[in-house]
Amino acid sequence: MSQAVAERVRTALRDPHVRAFDPAAVDRLDAAFARADRMAGLVVESLHGGAVCFLPARGAAPKRRFLELDRSGALVAALRWNDRGAMTSATVRSAHGDWIGVETRATSHAAWGCSDRLWRLPEGPTWRSAAPLTVFEALDWASISHIPPLAEPARLPSGAGTAVLNLIAALAADQRASRLRYRGPYATEQLFTALLESFHFAPDAADPLRRFFEGTLDWTPAPHERHFPSDGLCVQLRAGVEKVVLHGRAYYRAEWRSVTRHAPRRVHDAGGVVRCSLWALGAAVEDHLILDRRGTVRARPAPAPDPRPPEPMGPPVRAGLEALVRAASAPTLDSHVHDAAAALAIEWGGVTGDLIEIAGPRVRLSWRLADAGAARIRSATSPAQRLGRALELLTEMALLLGDAVRVRAQSALAAAPFDVQQAALRRKAPAPDVAAVIASAAAALVEDMVSRPTQIPS
Repeated sequence: MSQAVAERVRTALRDPHVRAFDPAAVDRLDAAFARADRMAGLVVESLHGGAVCFLPARGAAPKRRFLELDRSGALVAALRWNDRGAMTSATVRSAHGDWIGVETRATSHAAWGCSDRLWRLPEGPTWRSAAPLTVFEALDWASISHIPPLAEPARLPSGAGTAVLNLIAALAADQRASRLRYRGPYATEQLFTALLESFHFAPDAADPLRRFFEGTLDWTPAPHERHFPSDGLCVQLRAGVEKVVLHGRAYYRAEWRSVTRHAPRRVHDAGGVVRCSLWALGAAVEDHLILDRRGTVRARPAPAPDPRPPEPMGPPVRAGLEALVRAASAPTLDSHVHDAAAALAIEWGGVTGDLIEIAGPRVRLSWRLADAGAARIRSATSPAQRLGRALELLTEMALLLGDAVRVRAQSALAAAPFDVQQAALRRKAPAPDVAAVIASAAAALVEDMVSRPTQIPS
């Protein structure tokens, strides 16, 4: 352990927020750190310069994770344990900067019984003015055996679920848990991609997404580090920079081991640096952040505004979007996906710094995406190629829209009466055949895009 890390830990223990969270734990560590050899056994420097601080063993209970710090010494997580070795609460900072509290064994849920509660902590890592969010199946945090289901994910701030999953992964790694499974009714693609940020699925897993939906996919803990270089910026690292959150917008790598995820805000390597860019139809549209390999900021290009007025999406294209989203969703959510999509007002419009903007029931897809799609469709050399490229554009649009629709659908299902939930969970039939609807939408896009200008008017 470096001297710099040791000093960062000592500084953290003097932080009034840390002391207020668990004064007795801070006193125990202060006493232990009076001996230099004890500090070396209770502080672990992480791969990218952060630090994890453990409470010393007491009685039959082994040492326990207490604090997580990033490489600048900023607090990332704090955990409270009782004298019997059980975790009673925790507070974690999400990549979006929100502080989330975990209160263990706080309530019950009709679908799975005893539950832990999540809180939003608007005043930082303390619990003052805490606001309840939702619940998940209670864990034995001292001996994690599975990944629990979460109720009402739409109630969570962006990044909160990932931060809690990463805490679960970190503790499971401390406990040398080698194989965990998700045990719950909401095995969605969105949850699968969230799990990729803190776990690795078993390397021998063929068709891992299908196995996840079936409840047979094993996961190995692989927690990431979060680094907060400045307000509004978080860099997430494992082998390298994997994800960046800049002013509330998340940028991802497209390749996660053998899985390719849709990444319209993309982390990618180009020109010897790491770039965070808008990405559409196979190419970077606009750079927003440039980093070195360790995640240190090199440049922040300002996003360009788009002054063009909005234009509603035509009915055939809307129908094709809904069809694609339904086809990519779990059968359990099918009718709720239909209802959620039908309630949205979808339009083309100017979006600064992104490809999609969602505000209540209004969804705006960026003119920049339309520009990229129109240019590709107009450069096609045959009618069949034009239709193919229109289908690529329609698919890109559906991927941008899909997660938001599924979150609303899952929230609606979670709020439905218990018998309705049980009937939906028993549904195994696939979504209806929608090929003709999708083909009509692609043809409508060709007609619309062929005559569309491909640049912002000056």
